[in-house]
Amino acid sequence: MHIVYKADNLFDAHLVKHALEDAGIPAFVFGESLLGGMGELPLFGVLRVGIPDAARPQAEDIVAALDLGHAPGDPISDADDIAGLPA
Repeated sequence: MHIVYKADNLFDAHLVKHALEDAGIPAFVFGESLLGGMGELPLFGVLRVGIPDAARPQAEDIVAALDLGHAPGDPISDADDIAGLPA
């Protein structure tokens, strides 16, 4: 089993899983059952999408094509707009 994607949220994990399955690659989301253990607190680094080792090259191409991107590098500051109102 190879981890092809580490997700920040459940939506991205399942998006990757379904894209892989549509291409005929069996995929499994690890860590999904751990999300409820922390209640309302966010739990990072536990969601991973695994695939068989033999499907690694094709799976990596599929994940790259999804272009899920990353969060902005700068955190939200107090100077940012709040609910569309200027700061």
